[in-house]
Amino acid sequence: MDVGSYVAFAGGVGGAKMVQGMSGVLRNEQLKVVVNTADDFEHLGLYICPDLDTIMYTLCNLHNVKTGWGLDNETWNFMQSLSNLGGATWFSLGDHDLATHVERTNRLNLGDSLTEITADLASKLGTSICIIPMSNDPVRTVVHTKDGPIAFQDYFVRLACEPVINRICFEGIEKALFNPLATNELNSKSLKAVIICPSNPYVSINPILSLKSVRETLSRVKVPIIAVSPIINGRAIKGPAAKMMNELGCEPSSSVVAKEYCDIIDGFVIDNTDIDVVDCIQEMGISVLVTNTIMNSIEDKKRLAQDVIEFAGDMMIQGV
Repeated sequence: MDVGSYVAFAGGVGGAKMVQGMSGVLRNEQLKVVVNTADDFEHLGLYICPDLDTIMYTLCNLHNVKTGWGLDNETWNFMQSLSNLGGATWFSLGDHDLATHVERTNRLNLGDSLTEITADLASKLGTSICIIPMSNDPVRTVVHTKDGPIAFQDYFVRLACEPVINRICFEGIEKALFNPLATNELNSKSLKAVIICPSNPYVSINPILSLKSVRETLSRVKVPIIAVSPIINGRAIKGPAAKMMNELGCEPSSSVVAKEYCDIIDGFVIDNTDIDVVDCIQEMGISVLVTNTIMNSIEDKKRLAQDVIEFAGDMMIQGV
């Protein structure tokens, strides 16, 4: 039986679906998930980590399956009371979800690290899978428009991704350190593969890759590094990735995503509908797996995860 470990880089709903599938074909101790924290923000005095919570709730099987984020069977008394008082209601905080943010904020104020807090929350909510914030230091995604910079959650939630963007930056990235726990996992002798999930490459994966030492660490990894395309037939299944690509002057296609990662990946996974870009990606020196990458059911997620893991194993045998 395979006893090696797998490190996944993830963020958002696409990343959550992928790691949920991986959790269904691997043992909990084999899966290590490094999560984007550049969309963290403070709201109503609370420290909120949208990507961490989406990944955590999903791996604990507590997530709202219809939305992909938040908790199932959530109630909204707090938001109703806040609205009655004239408070800011553009970012929804369910009653049960609110407890996560209150506990996290309190513990941060007491001096605990985000890594320690995340591990404790995940354990208490029901998973032993190692969920690793990309950094314990604050990094903030800011999108730039013709009217000026906009904090990511304002853009993503309050403005519903409507403004046209021309640049993305990560405030604090120069000072932030890659989580040493993630570095240790990437340097582990038991490592079998690194999987870049089908998350938004610009605002979910690039913040992780932009941290100091990450690309250097990946360059020393002796196992396959495989990315799964979040673009299927020119569209993103969920989120603004395709819109962002258009506005940044890039064609929304799997081949463009592969080019974003071409300096670090060995393999790239694309959907059956994108078979026409295989040659283009292979010309970059990247091996390609063509399969069904749409993840509607838990069976879909597990099948894709198994395909990716077997792809990594085949590449390892071939000495890639």
